[in-house]
Amino acid sequence: MTLPTDEELVASYRAGVETAADELVRRHAASLGRFLYGAGAPPADVDDLVQEAFFRAFRALDGWRGEASFKSWLYRIGTNLNRDRFRRQKGREMVSIEDHDIPDHADPEGEAGANDMEARLLSALDRLPRLQREVFLLRAQQGLEYGQISDALGTTPGAARGYYHHAVKRLKEAVG
Repeated sequence: MTLPTDEELVASYRAGVETAADELVRRHAASLGRFLYGAGAPPADVDDLVQEAFFRAFRALDGWRGEASFKSWLYRIGTNLNRDRFRRQKGREMVSIEDHDIPDHADPEGEAGANDMEARLLSALDRLPRLQREVFLLRAQQGLEYGQISDALGTTPGAARGYYHHAVKRLKEAVG
């Protein structure tokens, strides 16, 4: 049995099948939350932003013509909500991304080196310009193609490639 595509689920939802919305949320909520967190949303706000993104998406579904994928469209809504939240707060917050795995204390020297590398990488990621950081996270963390990234962020695929290239270059310099 093949799973229905996002487009088929949207059509089902438009036809009144409420479970289609549940499936779209199940498919995309976790990855949208990870993206928003990586893009600077405070952990306490991520669930609210994800919920609001889906609420707005389903409310405006008649306006979605399928030119971009549902996922890209949803990421764009989430990105806009996060930008609005940032503007309302008129400030920038440091985002702490901690590794929740149990550390291997068998190699304290290796662990210290890895922790230092992680700290430099996270610091460099936080210093990237907003679009470079968002493109990098959508590509590296979420595995989106440049066309999907450009749809989600309102740019062109060529610009998304450029932002990604510059982000990778800056991150390599920071940890190298």
